[in-house]
Amino acid sequence: MHVRAGETAHGPYALDIDPERAGWTFASLRVLDLPPGGSHTLVSGGSEWIVLPLTGGCTVYVNGMMIELDGRKDVYAGATDFAYVPRDAHTQIASAVGGRFALAGAKCERRLPARYGPAAEVPLEARGSGRCAREVRGFAAADAFACDRLIAVEVLTPGGNWSSYPPHKHDEHVPGKESELEEIYYFEIDGGPEGLGYQRVSPSREGGTDVLAEVRTRDAVLVPDGWHGPSIAQPGHDMYYLNVMAGPGAGREWRIRFHPDYEEGYR
Repeated sequence: MHVRAGETAHGPYALDIDPERAGWTFASLRVLDLPPGGSHTLVSGGSEWIVLPLTGGCTVYVNGMMIELDGRKDVYAGATDFAYVPRDAHTQIASAVGGRFALAGAKCERRLPARYGPAAEVPLEARGSGRCAREVRGFAAADAFACDRLIAVEVLTPGGNWSSYPPHKHDEHVPGKESELEEIYYFEIDGGPEGLGYQRVSPSREGGTDVLAEVRTRDAVLVPDGWHGPSIAQPGHDMYYLNVMAGPGAGREWRIRFHPDYEEGYR
């Protein structure tokens, strides 16, 4: 469940996790590295995708549209604009300046229109308090941007703080209380190779996922089930992670249940 930096790299992809690699049905994540003047063709197939700049900017050509993404210096510089790419499309991603781009995907049924997501419209939430304070950028949260199945958000956790806390889960369908969602965490840690963090996933059922991972920049953790959290940032090193989620529910919902053994005040 802990995918270390480079373990799935091939071609232009520094990270490539699809449902077959993850052993599930819906969620995918690729991280695309482009040199200055580079370009890449994305064949979306049966999945919808969001092109999210991590560093740099790019132009996305899809369905006769040209979507210019200003991007950002890095993931610590704030929210970025992004592009939605529908299923069954051939897309070209080109970058004059070069950069690194997350491609968050989900198997889906409906073919929605290609669209531009402005950075100014990304919801920003200050969640938690004290040593559990963090910033959530809900660029493709279920109630913020229309997709068929894909849900994706960014979280910035200051050095020394905990996030994804208290532990929570979304691995079964309980109407009105919990939705079933596969999830990928993709990490970047500020401060170079010395920076690290920790990610915990504990079993919510007999034989369930049980992970305590020391994560570094470009690592990922897969969460097919289980209580996930905390995500712990090393003091002096801010932690960024991208959450990509998708599941089988008839409606696109993010409903979670918190672990009953933890105080509610940390949410």
